[in-house]
Amino acid sequence: MGEPQPILNPLSPAAIFLVVTIDEGGEAVVRDLLADLPGLRRSVGFRIPGADLACITSIGPTAWDRLFSGPKPAELHEFPGYVGAKHRAPATPGDLLFHIKAETQYACFELAMALGDRLAGAGTIVDQTLGFRYFEQRDLLGFVDGTENPEGQLAVSAALIGDEDPEFAGGSYVIVQKYLHTMGEWNALSTDEQEKVIGRHKMSDFELSDDEKPADSHVAVNDQDDVGTIVRANMPFGSVKDGEFGTYYIAYAASPSVTEDMLTRMFLGTEDAAYDRILDFSEAVTGTNFFTPPAGFFDALPDAPGSMEAGQMGSTTVEEIRESSATDGVVPSGNGSLGIGTLKRS
Repeated sequence: MGEPQPILNPLSPAAIFLVVTIDEGGEAVVRDLLADLPGLRRSVGFRIPGADLACITSIGPTAWDRLFSGPKPAELHEFPGYVGAKHRAPATPGDLLFHIKAETQYACFELAMALGDRLAGAGTIVDQTLGFRYFEQRDLLGFVDGTENPEGQLAVSAALIGDEDPEFAGGSYVIVQKYLHTMGEWNALSTDEQEKVIGRHKMSDFELSDDEKPADSHVAVNDQDDVGTIVRANMPFGSVKDGEFGTYYIAYAASPSVTEDMLTRMFLGTEDAAYDRILDFSEAVTGTNFFTPPAGFFDALPDAPGSMEAGQMGSTTVEEIRESSATDGVVPSGNGSLGIGTLKRS
């Protein structure tokens, strides 16, 4: 098994999540960036001792075919989206995911700026989310998030590909979604009502008994005995100015089918519940699938597709794109818009 990227490391205090689409003709610049990623991370991290800066990089299904020839991860496919009787989970664009994490936000930001600079003219940042660790590992709803994450060897088997796809052993599949919370409606509930929505005691984090726990509670719908185990690295995010408060859901798994089964149960329901009750207070506004290669993948990228000359994008070279970006005043990181209007829920 190849050495994995640091997806099993403990949750960091700070993170930046960048979702990027590759512009037409930008493939060679992106390949150049992917090959340089380990060095970029070291260059920034070395200047900030103790920051534990990491950048977990993942690649979407369409981008894989544009960037590489040869084998493809066996289960890599587009995020399907889910439409239930009351709630929906949209599928949104994304070719690359950069999960940047560190002990300090400024370390994450420095590396994010470097990535934005390298992507200028070749990729568009369609979403930038700054995550932070909240009190006692809680989300903005006030409940501890990630209690059931596996540990030790169980985490390895849950998150990392093994002999079932030996060419990509040590890799992982990752699904990301942004959820926005309707805090006014949530805070209007009593603590007892909130606990029945989640399926846990708010203060202690202990799971409610089977007699107390409703079938449509978040814990009951996502019972790992029924659907399997994943490794989550969820983080809160928000804007006081815009009145947006949410959770960035990020789930690493050896097979995307495990996470997709959970989402199916949440949005389409189970035999005992029409849907996950938490969705009455948390709206999914994005959804994208990626593959997270082993760490050594970036030291020796697969060959480019036959239609793509090394260092060329049609008739435009890598250097020409960079020069054009500089002279045209391209903003490296875009405006972070998802192109779906405001994320504020009325």
